[in-house]
Amino acid sequence: MESSIGCSNLPILFFSVLEGYKLIGAGLATIGLTGAGIGAGIIFGAFVMGTARNPSLRAELFTISIIGFALTEAIALFSMMMAFLILFG
Repeated sequence: MESSIGCSNLPILFFSVLEGYKLIGAGLATIGLTGAGIGAGIIFGAFVMGTARNPSLRAELFTISIIGFALTEAIALFSMMMAFLILFG
């Protein structure tokens, strides 16, 4: 009983399945980019609301919002780095 795949095609089939799994994993790793985009919108939306309520605190709120934006974007860069490591590593 010989399978329809054959022994000679097995390494090619394994390589293509592995490449498919790598693409799926990289796609799942980029879900973090969506969260970073939502987080940046929430941060700057809160900054605008806080500035509208109390304009004298604009400088303090701006500093805090930039720090929050930097931390949010760091998470996005980490998830993009993981996607690239999955694809090309």
